[in-house]
Amino acid sequence: MAYNGFAIDEYLDAAAVTKQLDELKKKPIYSIKPEKLKEYEEEYFEKKCSKSKEMIAEAKNYIPGGIQHNLAFNHPFPIVITKAEGNKLYDIDGNWYYDLLQAGGPTILGSNDPVVKEAVVDLLNTCGPSTGLFHEYEYKLAKKISECVPSVDKFRMLGSGTEACMCALRVARLKTGNKNVLKMGGAYHGWSDQMAYGMRIPGTKGLQSPGVPNFVFKHTDEFFPNDLEDLERKLKKNQLIGGTAAVYIEPIGPESGTRPVSKEFVLGCQELAHKYGALLVCDEVVSGFRIGLSGAQGYYGIDPDLTIFGKIIAGGYPGAGGIGGHEDCMAYLGAGLDAGGKKVTKAMCGGTMAATPISCVAGYTAICEIEKRNACEVAGRMGDRLTKGLQELVKKYELPFVVFNQGSVCHLDNAGTMHFEIDWMKPWLIPGVLSETSKRKTEMQHIGAAYMAEGIVTLAGSRLYTSAAYTEQDIDDVLKRFDRVFANCGKLGK
Repeated sequence: MAYNGFAIDEYLDAAAVTKQLDELKKKPIYSIKPEKLKEYEEEYFEKKCSKSKEMIAEAKNYIPGGIQHNLAFNHPFPIVITKAEGNKLYDIDGNWYYDLLQAGGPTILGSNDPVVKEAVVDLLNTCGPSTGLFHEYEYKLAKKISECVPSVDKFRMLGSGTEACMCALRVARLKTGNKNVLKMGGAYHGWSDQMAYGMRIPGTKGLQSPGVPNFVFKHTDEFFPNDLEDLERKLKKNQLIGGTAAVYIEPIGPESGTRPVSKEFVLGCQELAHKYGALLVCDEVVSGFRIGLSGAQGYYGIDPDLTIFGKIIAGGYPGAGGIGGHEDCMAYLGAGLDAGGKKVTKAMCGGTMAATPISCVAGYTAICEIEKRNACEVAGRMGDRLTKGLQELVKKYELPFVVFNQGSVCHLDNAGTMHFEIDWMKPWLIPGVLSETSKRKTEMQHIGAAYMAEGIVTLAGSRLYTSAAYTEQDIDDVLKRFDRVFANCGKLGK
């Protein structure tokens, strides 16, 4: 499939990439050489980022760990950003960086887009950020999302993707009368109790959810990515214990496509969910309006019952979450009546600061600008250029790193950390898996620090988002910086 307005020109071979990742996790760890890491720490971070270091040290007196959200973590200490513009970030010490973090994905137009900013400033001058009552842009945003995404008859704004995932499960249980939820192993569907299961790598169950009691997961289970047989086994099992209300998927694969899936798998998830009386819930927090105006679901040609939105629907501003879907499902969030006037039970759903004027005007304007500028395709072309260049550099330096992308969502895996899995049939192996992934996660942080010292901000040293603010010349400059890091990478240990 050609771009045709989507971010993806040619879909990756999920099986071939998975094979590469399987091989990577079996190999010794390759990362930035310890002596070069020390040089970066001393010459860049200590000397050129001293104000960041000082502020974070002081912040630890008032903020647990010194930061308010996980994306801000960076080895050897978080960098304090004071300005964002286009494809660049600027820190408190006056250093600038190419932004491949993109606030976790939503700034598809680039950071602090002037058109979106102008609309927000105008609203602040006339209305203010919030009134507690209805604003015209609530309607405009919902209508725009419905026009762009065919499966969305109606849309409800919420405060975050986590809230939207919680809400979708309540709707699914009311709609189907079933109890259980199945989610793709390794996928992240927010941090609510019932969905904080099987996160990061498949098979973790509740191991990555400290503070959540195991009984909460009584009706939650995970299925292995790219394995339709496993999904059907779990659906059959659930028939005996209350049925399945919802099957949750990240359409490009768990953890924003870190473990890629095939088109056949995505289509199969829809078919099996409906075969066993469950709703298909498509989590498009990252892929929505990034893979295309109709999301990844539009690219795959699926018709989910419910869709989870986040990040971009508030244009990168606060209040970034929402749920959309078919009329018969969304009726459970309305006035208690379905499309035919039949009374239905209204799902419990709150959110005092959801759908504020500021979030709705920013989201509406951003989506309109994405459409006008063909931003999904532009960002995807930049992702393809970056991926191809990184693959050439990996080959040049004979590194085992695996590089692939789904449009503007790019992956640069040096350690295979996210490609492990836990087999509960072999519990004696679990401690070894957890120890190995911990070691490899540390090296993701180390190589991420090297990228930052060369002026590149990434997500955890392994995920790279391109935006429409990039040019080919920018990408080529980014690749020169990666080249300098790769030239100082090698096998660690003996």
